[in-house]
Amino acid sequence: MEEKILLTGCAGFIGFHVCKQLLNKGFFVIGLDNLNDYYDVLLKKARLKELEKFSKKNSKGEFLFIKADLKNENTLKNISKIHLPKKVIHLAAQAGVRHSIKNPSAYINSNLVGFGNVLEFCKNNQVEHLIYASSSSIYGGNKKIPFSEKDFVDYPVSLYAATKKSNELMAHSYSHLFKIPSTGIRLFTVYGPWGRPDMAPMIFTKSILSAKPIRIFNNGNMYRDFTYVDDVSEAILKLLYIPPKYLNDDKKLNSSELPESTPHRIINIGSNNPINLLDFIEVLEHEINIKAIRVFEKMQLGDVQKTYADTSYIKDLINFKPDTTLESGIREFVKWYKNFYKFF
Repeated sequence: MEEKILLTGCAGFIGFHVCKQLLNKGFFVIGLDNLNDYYDVLLKKARLKELEKFSKKNSKGEFLFIKADLKNENTLKNISKIHLPKKVIHLAAQAGVRHSIKNPSAYINSNLVGFGNVLEFCKNNQVEHLIYASSSSIYGGNKKIPFSEKDFVDYPVSLYAATKKSNELMAHSYSHLFKIPSTGIRLFTVYGPWGRPDMAPMIFTKSILSAKPIRIFNNGNMYRDFTYVDDVSEAILKLLYIPPKYLNDDKKLNSSELPESTPHRIINIGSNNPINLLDFIEVLEHEINIKAIRVFEKMQLGDVQKTYADTSYIKDLINFKPDTTLESGIREFVKWYKNFYKFF
């Protein structure tokens, strides 16, 4: 009998790739998504179509898609009447730092109310491991680099980051009270095929191919720990099999007062290699074989200058070391983009 996994946000960028890997390994994936219009719904539907095709022709597993919104508390109650997944990968969220400034209610409903319903589902169904997406945005304007899971992160610089910090606190409390093994993954600038249109790789590629200017903030003095989506998916699948037994496993935080029996961990997933934005653009230009029209602008509200992941914890835990170079990752991304959007 196939093991059942509940995966929220299955039509999203990372959710799509994780779902594909789960299907390839023979899982029965119950995929949830509300298909909201934060970005192109046609792209989300195309991902779903790809997953359905993959599950029928190429994979060992099965895929069941359910269109539903997690802020409706009955969504997961209805699933538990039919299916009893013992592992949950929660990747559904309202994403985007700048959008959170303009539309805060979307973040409160999805990232807080929706996540609360996921935690209730895990409590009521004795889930063996919950993996949920946090974000590198949590580190805000921290000056100490690389960013470590031990760092103080109580000063978010965007509402999006604040909701992700809230998720970590909510998950910790449920883990402590109800012994739900939970892993919060702080993701660092994930990129690759089937990516989100609101992120730099998609924005820049579209502009370059259309001979339109690209906006470069902070005069290009920006660094991101770009992490290829297949490396992220592989890490999530490995973590799935090793739920935490106590607070941050053997990497205990610096306090004798913390409840070590709490089965909750926070873990960075990044490349441990921050890339200057201008260098990233050069790699993209080389792969597309067109020079970008560059327009330099000041820093955006809510943005941070540099992200840089300390990945020593995840390396110790699952021997994680991203295999994909920026050059090969961008090559795969551009190949997909040209094919999907018919640029030749």
